[in-house]
Amino acid sequence: MTRSIPKLLIVEDEKNTREGIGRALKLDYHAVLAENAESALQILKNEKFQLILTDVKMPGMDGVSFVKEAQKIDPDLFCIVMTAYGTVETAVDAMKSGAYDFMIKPVKLDQVEAILQNAMAARERKLSSVVKNTPPAKTTALVQVNQKSPVIGQSRKMKEVMNLVSQIAPARSTVLLTGESGTGKEVIANCIHEYSDRINGPFVTVHCAALNANLLESELFGHEKGAFTNANTKKIGRFEAADGGTLFLDEIGEIDASTQVKLLRVLENRCFERVGGTETIHIDVRLVAATNKNLRKMVEDGEFREDLYYRLDVLNILLPPLHERKDDIPLLLNHFLQLCTKENNKSIGGFSQEALNVLVEYKWPGNVRELRNLVERMTILAKGSTIEIYDVPAIVSEKKPAIGSPETGLHFTPQTLDVSQNEKQLIIKALEETNNNKTAAAKKLGISRRTLHRRITELGL
Repeated sequence: MTRSIPKLLIVEDEKNTREGIGRALKLDYHAVLAENAESALQILKNEKFQLILTDVKMPGMDGVSFVKEAQKIDPDLFCIVMTAYGTVETAVDAMKSGAYDFMIKPVKLDQVEAILQNAMAARERKLSSVVKNTPPAKTTALVQVNQKSPVIGQSRKMKEVMNLVSQIAPARSTVLLTGESGTGKEVIANCIHEYSDRINGPFVTVHCAALNANLLESELFGHEKGAFTNANTKKIGRFEAADGGTLFLDEIGEIDASTQVKLLRVLENRCFERVGGTETIHIDVRLVAATNKNLRKMVEDGEFREDLYYRLDVLNILLPPLHERKDDIPLLLNHFLQLCTKENNKSIGGFSQEALNVLVEYKWPGNVRELRNLVERMTILAKGSTIEIYDVPAIVSEKKPAIGSPETGLHFTPQTLDVSQNEKQLIIKALEETNNNKTAAAKKLGISRRTLHRRITELGL
């Protein structure tokens, strides 16, 4: 059976570059050459192509405008742009306009071949896949992606976030999620994956700040047996594990300079070698990164590579802090209350109006993460079938002098402690009183042993 050769349109005003790329790719692609955007558009009106490789800076119409016009003619075209280092921002604009990827000139043949191969694979997957989840409508007030990843909100700012998610999820471009800690970046990253054509592929998460430089490199790229001390077996890295799916790199601002270089190479060439290995591994992964740091300032301060920053910041979603989306707080409180009552076998119907008013007006410096932990604590220590004002910690309400449960005998006054410290002291006291018997301590606290184990780990006890 004869293999179908993809048709590639190469648009480049420099004759030597244009013809050189065409000759190099002639065995794998039916390449048609154009010296400017205007003649390329005329060719597109008469011939069908799968791929376009175009320069950004050309006489007449530039590459960004050309990509927009080309995709009006054929929305299924996958476009790759070439740019000089000094015009990387322009290339990023091209990706925001629909380009699949970009390369820095002078381009290398192996890089061109790798990106074109990935583009063809992504195009075929896009055309053949059936997306099981319909992106949220622009008027969505409450979105539930799945039980593990709830995206809950009716505020204007969360509607804007979900509108962006619906727009960018079908694309292939890298996404950078920014905003304060605890605003739900991993939930949004999962949502982007769920609404994309990669839904049947893996969703892999790496928390960069949790690993030192050597461990992070091995975690991302894997290693061969014997690559270093205690490398007794071959390890598949997270990039390889995420092939065909989405890789979420949380706290991307924490990675060291050496790993930044290697990450940049993967994003540019879609290939890497395992630590201690020589085999080049090609992957097709969509990257979603997150940070609570100002990466642009880190670039200015020399702490983060500028070229990597532009690779990451193609599509940016800023997640609002919780105090800016007060309309969502009652929804979130009730959502987490349902989860916590089920997990801890409690029967609590909701919040009194007085308690709800105080919780809505609280500033929530820890955002959704703090809210979820506080709801769990109130659920565990509540004395009745409703969360009342006296169940709300003093640091939130400032209307009651002490926290404690007469039924458990655990008492302390936390005027100078935050919520997590309050909870930590309760757990420590329960463990002391039960001689570190976790089953007995969990019973004394009125929570499940599994919940106690989780909170011990999260609180660093």
